[in-house]
Amino acid sequence: MLRIENHASFGGRQEVWKHASTSTGTEMKIGVYLPPAALAGQKCPVLYWLSGLTCTEQNFITKAGAQQYAAEHGLILVAPDTSPRGEGVPNDGAYDLGQGAGFYLNATQAPWAQHFRMEDYVVLELPKLIEEHFPASDARGISGHSMGGHGALTLALRHPGRYRSVSAFSPIVAPASVPWGSKAFAAYLGDDPAAWQAHDTVQLIARSQERLPLLVDQGEADEFLADQLKPELLRAACEKAGHPLTLNLRPGYDHSYYFIASFIGEHIAHHARALTA
Repeated sequence: MLRIENHASFGGRQEVWKHASTSTGTEMKIGVYLPPAALAGQKCPVLYWLSGLTCTEQNFITKAGAQQYAAEHGLILVAPDTSPRGEGVPNDGAYDLGQGAGFYLNATQAPWAQHFRMEDYVVLELPKLIEEHFPASDARGISGHSMGGHGALTLALRHPGRYRSVSAFSPIVAPASVPWGSKAFAAYLGDDPAAWQAHDTVQLIARSQERLPLLVDQGEADEFLADQLKPELLRAACEKAGHPLTLNLRPGYDHSYYFIASFIGEHIAHHARALTA
């Protein structure tokens, strides 16, 4: 691993690292915030943040204002890139497929299958790397925004016991039935409906063994609310399955990082309660 950025922030350090990934076969970049407790040598819980379409590791660490809350609660923040990148990595001319649009799954279809293995990267490779190279405990939470909110919810549900807390901002909760998800799933997973449903939060809620309480914030002025996000489907699925859900509908807020920055403190406190108990 090679550190390429290092900035003082709220008594801790905001760093960016790059490394060769065995999952994607590419170089990957990750933002890592180390709170004061970690710099003092204390092992700290880790909150993994998954960003949305077109984002890199930079969006969350520069726009969300999360460092002050992570410093307060003693959490390490880890924000990976949203997909493999580089020469030889497949791409698409549209913003919602290819580089910047990994959807946090392992692709099975050509030409994506060789490099687009973001589920393995986030769930297996990244925690091992973080816990080996930083003063990190194995207490893990996961959160994200939009495509990353989809990733946070589905990865927590697909890997029982791997995370102690989960939350999301503006998540794509039913990707198998909305344009963003159906386009990506057809490309990455092929035409098998069962493969799509295995990465769809609404479908997973009905059969998952993981019962972590879900915290979801959604802006009511979000331009993607009706066509792509559909939080009412998540509410209905959780009510039917008896799965604990806190769904906060926020009047006037859109899909941007202004929304995330307004409520990230509440989300980090939610994770801290679970991760430091």
